[in-house]
Amino acid sequence: MYIHAFSILFASFLILTLAVRFWLASRHIRHVLTHRSAVPAEFAEKISLQAHQKAADYTIARTKFGMLSMIVHAAVLVGFTLLGGLQWLSVQVYQFTGPGMAYQIGLLVAYAAISGAMDLPFDYYRQFSLEQSFGFNKMTPSLFFMDIVKGIVIGAVIGLPLVWVVLTLMDKSGALWWLYAWLVWSGFQVLIMLLYPTVIAPLFNKFTPLADESLKARIERLMDRVGFASKGLFVMDGSKRSAHGNAYFSGFGAAKRIVFFDTLIERLAPQEIEAVLAHELGHFKLKHIIKRISVMFALSLGFLALLGWLKLQPWFYAGLGVNPLALPGASNDAMALLLFMLVLPVFTFLFGPLTSLSSRKHEFEADAFAAQHTDARDLVSALVKMYEDNASTLTPDPLHSAFYDSHPPASIRIRQLNVGV
Repeated sequence: MYIHAFSILFASFLILTLAVRFWLASRHIRHVLTHRSAVPAEFAEKISLQAHQKAADYTIARTKFGMLSMIVHAAVLVGFTLLGGLQWLSVQVYQFTGPGMAYQIGLLVAYAAISGAMDLPFDYYRQFSLEQSFGFNKMTPSLFFMDIVKGIVIGAVIGLPLVWVVLTLMDKSGALWWLYAWLVWSGFQVLIMLLYPTVIAPLFNKFTPLADESLKARIERLMDRVGFASKGLFVMDGSKRSAHGNAYFSGFGAAKRIVFFDTLIERLAPQEIEAVLAHELGHFKLKHIIKRISVMFALSLGFLALLGWLKLQPWFYAGLGVNPLALPGASNDAMALLLFMLVLPVFTFLFGPLTSLSSRKHEFEADAFAAQHTDARDLVSALVKMYEDNASTLTPDPLHSAFYDSHPPASIRIRQLNVGV
């Protein structure tokens, strides 16, 4: 009875999730198409019709591709769970390794390898067909595959020890294993944040100190005004992969770095770059980063506690197509972890708008911060250029945007900035 009920519950949530996602995507496509023929009045003097239509076409192409991807990924999820794919995979790994830690890590690695292989054609098409057809792809196939190899190696070096520690805690540390695992995971996340700017990111991109002395002086004056200390100002060769541009800062404490994409430096005027950076610094000064990290840690604690309960429930496994007693002597910890990671997005999808709402609130606050410390008109002109260069639609469906978008629509965001001008 419980097995049947949980299978039906999971399938029902999956169908509901797919239905909502398809409905939102269809609305988005229709809305963008409806407004494709004319540039919104507030942008008529800043964005050409050609650029507006390119953004519309790019948005529609990406949305349609996303719809295809969600169908395939949902089918794969059902195959791994309700149709017994993970059970079959566990038997194959078990026959090769026998019981023990090798089986558990082997199961996770085998799933990751199969999942990655299934994603590869989609990633390749996205980069070399969709992105390339709109002039955004700058990657070569060799760089594409080199990035994959680097990602696998880094994932193995960093991820496998973490997996081993978590699985050991699940097996050896009793009923409160989830609390100890959370402490380990939290420490690991902080370590990655510290290492990423100087150890991991340089494996994929080249970072050179900002050479423009006048721009550097302008940015340093901004940092003095807002009370921000940085380890350095760097330009990243983002153009070797994409024509999209951005700016960000990473790291903590004395390790904080400010990074500009080279595409952004080439496109924006110095005062516009300063305004964009002021927005990013606003996230730091207003403690948005700390708030987001705190929420992430709190949610991870709750989810691990939930997993601590679920891994002891036979219906959790059986309801997802797994027989936990089929492999003599084998621990179910890795299977529980894997099942939980697979089904959690299905049950939490409808809470996504809460995250989007919080993020958009932070974006408005960061814009206001930037307007206090730079000229709001410079941020507006920078945003217009970035929307145009990134082919971001100016006319998203309002409901789709409210559900998914971490940033407010361009018209609302710029209108808010213009209020204070």
